[in-house]
Amino acid sequence: MYTGGGGLLFASYYVNHLEVVPISNRRRFIDVTPKQEARLAQQAYSEIMKRYRHKILPSWDHRTRFVRSVAQQIIRVSGMEDLKWEVHVIDSPEKNAFVLPGGKIFVFTGILPIVENQHGLAAVLGHEIAHQVARHSAEKLSFAKIIIILQLFLSFFIDPGLLGNIFIELGIMMPFSRKCESEADYIGLLLMAQACYNPEEAINMWKRMSKAEKVAPPQFLSTHPNHEARIKKINEWLPEALQKRAESDCVNQFAGFKSTTEHFRPLWVNW
Repeated sequence: MYTGGGGLLFASYYVNHLEVVPISNRRRFIDVTPKQEARLAQQAYSEIMKRYRHKILPSWDHRTRFVRSVAQQIIRVSGMEDLKWEVHVIDSPEKNAFVLPGGKIFVFTGILPIVENQHGLAAVLGHEIAHQVARHSAEKLSFAKIIIILQLFLSFFIDPGLLGNIFIELGIMMPFSRKCESEADYIGLLLMAQACYNPEEAINMWKRMSKAEKVAPPQFLSTHPNHEARIKKINEWLPEALQKRAESDCVNQFAGFKSTTEHFRPLWVNW
């Protein structure tokens, strides 16, 4: 009786906390408020700034200006212009970029030779900003709560040892993470296209990334889809992205892009 009543309460709570992800329109459970998310993100931001304090490039550095110029265009179409966005470029060979909740963008210089140009960078930043648009960090925290509740509920009926950490990680958490990453690929592709960048360059960027990384774990052991899977999905989404770009005011935007391209071209060939 108690488990049945608890199940009804949980079901009611779950339904009352369903939201629709912007752009992808996927329904998902999320019970972490933006305020809670911002508090956690601020802690992470402070730690990252402390760790890399001697490697963060100044705002006037050409690499910072390049990243900021592309980020501004993606942010413009993201629907999240009101956030206090900040761009930090870290002088490190790591091939990485991420956005913390609240609009804190971090790009490592190691990824710049792979992006090659503003379109490749737009593919990376579109993906990372898409995580902010979809509030994936808050969703992952919310999903983790469901897993804990599920484990507690099932412990009434079966030996908890059967639900080991390996099963939870490989069978539930990693597939969920890959789903979020794929959704960020989709949203990011549409954002970069709407911002008048060439979405076809996302495919080239992931091909270059695949060559640069060479060895990658099997997809089922990873929190991210493998490069081949990503390229396949992007090819499927490409017609929609190209249509989105065609519907945007890219004639006027192109002049600005050309100016930016000419300014930075000598700089991104040999970072």
